[in-house]
Amino acid sequence: MTSSAEPAGATAVVEPGAPMVEVHDLHKSFGSGATAVHALRGVTLTARRGELTALKGRSGSGKTTLLNLVGGLDRPSSGQILVDGHDLAGLGEDGLLTLRRDRIGFVFQSFGLIPILTAAENVGVPMRLRRTPPREREERLQELLALVGLGDHVNQRPGELSGGQQQRVAIARALANQPALIIADEPTGQLDSDTGRAIMQLLRAVVRSEGVTALVATHDPQLMELADRVLDLRDGQIVDEG
Repeated sequence: MTSSAEPAGATAVVEPGAPMVEVHDLHKSFGSGATAVHALRGVTLTARRGELTALKGRSGSGKTTLLNLVGGLDRPSSGQILVDGHDLAGLGEDGLLTLRRDRIGFVFQSFGLIPILTAAENVGVPMRLRRTPPREREERLQELLALVGLGDHVNQRPGELSGGQQQRVAIARALANQPALIIADEPTGQLDSDTGRAIMQLLRAVVRSEGVTALVATHDPQLMELADRVLDLRDGQIVDEG
C-alpha cells in the first residue's frame, strides 16, 4: 500500500480481488463532552476490487457517515482509511478533491442531476471538470448511456425522465471518469420496489463490466440478495457479515 499527498488521475493497476477500500478501527463523533454523538465506534472492513458490498442498518446506524468518510467528504475522529492505495489522512483538500474526481463515483438517493442539462450533458459534467478532450468525452458518454439502457434518451432532461431513468443517468455520470470505487447512499430510496431492484441489478452488472468496487447503503432486504457481501451496522459498529 502506498500513500500520496496528491493522487494523480492515473493509478497503479490493482489486481482483481485485491483490496480497494481498507478501513481500520474507524471512529467518528459529532460534538464533544456529554452531548457527543458517536456515529462510528471502531469500524474495520475491507472491500475488494470487483465486489459489491451492501451496508445495512436502521437510520442512525452510521451508514451514511461511513460512506462520507470513505469518500473523503468528511474526516474521521480516529482510525485509518485507504482507498485505491491512498491513505486519506495524508491527503490535503486538493488531494481529496483529485481523488474524488478521478477515482470515486457517487450515486445519491436524490439523483442530484442538473435540471437544465440533458442526460448526455449531465453524464459529461465530470469529464468536463477533468478537461477530457471533446471527442473522447462524447464517445464515453454515449457508451455509458448505452450501458445503462438509455441510449435513446440522450437529449431528454431530468424532468422528462422517470425516477428509475434519472438514477440510471446518475449511475452513468458516476462512471464517467472510470472510477475505481462507486459509493451509493440509498440509491433506490425514492424508487418503487421493482424499479429499485432493477437499479441494484444494474449496479451489480456495472461492477462486473467496469471492474469497479461498490459500497452501497440500503435498508431493503430484497436488494441485499444481489450483493457479494452484506455488512450489518448497528449503533456505529459492524455486528454481522454475510
